[in-house]
Amino acid sequence: RLRLAASFSRSHKRIRPPVHLVQVSAKEGFPEGAARAALSDLREAGLAGVTEVRLVQCYLLSDRLARTDAEEVAVRLLADPVTQAFHIDGEPPGVSAAAHSLLVLKRPGVMDSVALSLIDAIASSGKPAPEVRTGRRWLLFGEVCPADLLSAARRVLANETIEEILLDAPFPRSFPRPVSYRFTRVEVGLEGLDDAALLDLSRRRGLSLNLAEMRTVRDFFAAERRAPTDAELETIAQTWSEHCKHKTLTGRIRFQGESIDNLLASTIMKVTREIDRPDCLSVFKDNAGVIRFDATRAVCMKVETHNHPSAIEPYGGAGTGIGGVIRDIMGTGLGARPILNTDVFCFGPPDLPADRVPRGTLHPRRVMNGVVAGVRDYGNRMGIPTANGAIFFDERYVGNPLVFCGTVGVMPSGMVEKRARAGDLVLVAGGRTGRDGIHGVTFASVELTADSEKLDAGAVQIGNPIEEKKLLDAQLRARDLGLYTAVTDCGGGGLSSAIGEMGEELGVRIELSKVPLKYAGLSPVEIWISEAQERMVFAVPPGNADAILAVFAAEGCEAVVVGEFTGDHRLRLVYEGNPVADLPMEFLHHGLPRLEREATWSPPPRREYRRPDRPSYGIDLRRILSAWNVCSKETVIRQYDHEVQGLTAVKPLVGARHDGPGDATVITVEPGETRGLVVSNGLNPRYADLDPYAAAAASVDEAVRNSLAVGGRLTGIALLDNFSWGNCDKPDRLGAMVLACRALYDIARVYRTPFVSGKDSLNNEYQTDAGTIVIPHTLLVSSFCVIEDVRKAVTMDLKSAGNDLFVLGETLDELGGSHWLLVRGEEGGEVPMVRPETALNTFAAVEEAIAAGFVRACHDLSEGGLAVALAESSFAGGLGVEIDLGPVPRSSGLDRDEVLLFSESQSRFIVETEPRHRPAVEKLFSRTAAARIGRVTAGGRVVIHGLAGQPIIDETIEDLRDAFRAPLGA
Repeated sequence: RLRLAASFSRSHKRIRPPVHLVQVSAKEGFPEGAARAALSDLREAGLAGVTEVRLVQCYLLSDRLARTDAEEVAVRLLADPVTQAFHIDGEPPGVSAAAHSLLVLKRPGVMDSVALSLIDAIASSGKPAPEVRTGRRWLLFGEVCPADLLSAARRVLANETIEEILLDAPFPRSFPRPVSYRFTRVEVGLEGLDDAALLDLSRRRGLSLNLAEMRTVRDFFAAERRAPTDAELETIAQTWSEHCKHKTLTGRIRFQGESIDNLLASTIMKVTREIDRPDCLSVFKDNAGVIRFDATRAVCMKVETHNHPSAIEPYGGAGTGIGGVIRDIMGTGLGARPILNTDVFCFGPPDLPADRVPRGTLHPRRVMNGVVAGVRDYGNRMGIPTANGAIFFDERYVGNPLVFCGTVGVMPSGMVEKRARAGDLVLVAGGRTGRDGIHGVTFASVELTADSEKLDAGAVQIGNPIEEKKLLDAQLRARDLGLYTAVTDCGGGGLSSAIGEMGEELGVRIELSKVPLKYAGLSPVEIWISEAQERMVFAVPPGNADAILAVFAAEGCEAVVVGEFTGDHRLRLVYEGNPVADLPMEFLHHGLPRLEREATWSPPPRREYRRPDRPSYGIDLRRILSAWNVCSKETVIRQYDHEVQGLTAVKPLVGARHDGPGDATVITVEPGETRGLVVSNGLNPRYADLDPYAAAAASVDEAVRNSLAVGGRLTGIALLDNFSWGNCDKPDRLGAMVLACRALYDIARVYRTPFVSGKDSLNNEYQTDAGTIVIPHTLLVSSFCVIEDVRKAVTMDLKSAGNDLFVLGETLDELGGSHWLLVRGEEGGEVPMVRPETALNTFAAVEEAIAAGFVRACHDLSEGGLAVALAESSFAGGLGVEIDLGPVPRSSGLDRDEVLLFSESQSRFIVETEPRHRPAVEKLFSRTAAARIGRVTAGGRVVIHGLAGQPIIDETIEDLRDAFRAPLGA
């Protein structure tokens, strides 16, 4: 009997599951959107035999939960009782009938935010917090070859950088556990290394330091008579990275016989100093630029890029891009409250044939879907509206998508300044540290190749917006209680950059073993340089330590004191008391040798475009409206919550059907207030192919126009610049940047619009088997300004039949880089040039007319020129127009209809006014190039008469709207 009992006991232990697998799937009759999308993607990837796809969400729960508890978790947290069913330790219906099962799991060490949120939710219910592992299980039906299925799945269902794929395998009943770490001091010998060996060391360790920098490091440690530790080398590399130091813009440049010492200081920063506007409270010295909002409050804005991570893992890269710039706002001054997100993306064409996608890159449509989803999910879950942005397409962005993420925040004006003090404690709060994001900033300083997806997986960060929301709430409480003296975010470089920068003027000592970890096994250098997300660093007076820790604990946000600011001007790192790094702050922050580079620029040969033999301007107009860079982005915009917080006064989509492309966003900073902000942007990469100076000038002009069109004031506009460029070791790339910077100086000086913040992202090139893909020279200019009364803001949709239509600004023969030539497959013509002194008159006329209440609708003229602006305003308002091109203000001798219709000359608007105001409006507009060109009609047609008096465009607004909405399925 004893033997039988023992045998039964052993058998019972074998068959009892040590964990619980919960599988959640849609009930019959409730189609799963993700499954439909997967079916479409797999068929596009060549699996025509797939007839159906089903999605099963999987959750592995450790045995700390009893089965009854697991059932309660499934009921309350995992499955929607109306649309979904769950199964514990059993298979959902239909599994046996599926041709194949694909299981997609996060790789060990990759952030699983769903698992972390589930653990927190279970613990908050009073149950033991289990280990959790999540995954997606795709059930495929039909005739499918396993090898083809795996190949397609790698392209459209999973990203092997961060995920593993298991074909027809059960969910693993285990939890990955990293090995523990035992301290070892690692020193890196530099003595005696020649130039080749130094560069090889930089490459092998992922330092991204050039030869002059490696020589400087070698010579410094030779003078110290010791070898550097691995942590010291990594700290120097992070601090000296292009991302942190902007070495190209601040270096020495020889350009066409001229020597430029610090391009940034001599152009963008110089014009801000010269303008010296008193409402600019903090510029180029904090995480964001700050301007005055009213007597007691300030507003700040920052725009960042997250290009390389988004190329490798679009969802995680873009999500952490927006998460990082939100933290920039939280780290400005003593902390601002985020109220608005912006996003501008540049992708390859979504319809690019698969055989033109370079090896090692993701298809542009997949990149686009992932990037949009990443920004959508992070912003929506943080409760911050995403209400302003743009999308630009060009095949040269294949392999190097651009992801510009911006955030606007509000703060008390008395909290703009901050300063840590000797004796303050260093407190780290928020998410735990893991291996995600290792070498992120040095990774961002190199070109991508076909192997980047495999070699640079560790540079990808995975975000957790719920953790950041808890961090934000706790920080704002601590700020208002006055519990800390300084704060900054852990962005590029992680603790290395955040603590290193905060302690630059003081010195700091850090005990790295106190930093909270996601899992065991991280070395001191990994802890120090990891860019794991959702973390902030605070300087806390010792007497406030208990109080601030209590505030963070109350919000469920982990916070730990890890060191102190010492006042000895050295960076000292220890691990369990063992010395890891000891560097003087002077060398770390000011020992970087200045870059010296050559720059050149040669304009491309001038070409003449071919005039149409038989004009078909109506067809041309519809084709431009359907072009990727003009067409509706509604399917993207609708994924964002732009109403959360209840602050958005002018939405990104306006008009009778809420489908018109608004010029700018208008937002208040508190519910119920009338004072608010206008936020806009400008981007013109197509012009940069012909003239980088003209393109940069146009970006400023467009950002300003968009702001003025809704009611912004030129005297209140502040600007931000974001450069995304190619490899500036190449003289032609650097020469283009010199011209662009000079344009920013020249235009901003005349407009009196200071730059308050900026960022650059270089080396956006992709090495393929056939050569190098270089992105277009891409400059984003963002604008924000205070508007006195958001109720007086103007939108671009036409309002009433019978109203007058004016065009303001002069049209010139400037079709170079235009969308009219693009859709015709031609090149040539003159690129549009900004004439700032003339533009000021036009801007003043628009601003005064809106302030006087004369303007019912206003729309700037940009891509596609006058014809596209009229079409957009017409179908947005559900009204037609009848237009005569004869009165359009234009340069002398200009007599070609196609130029008047489609020229993209700068500084122009169309304005709708009521006939009763005509005398006052005409008097006001007489100060600039302006003319009444027609009227709004109720007929629902866009009718434009050419210079000969005959209709050259006669289209229904429904046909134009359909053309506009078709490409992205709006």
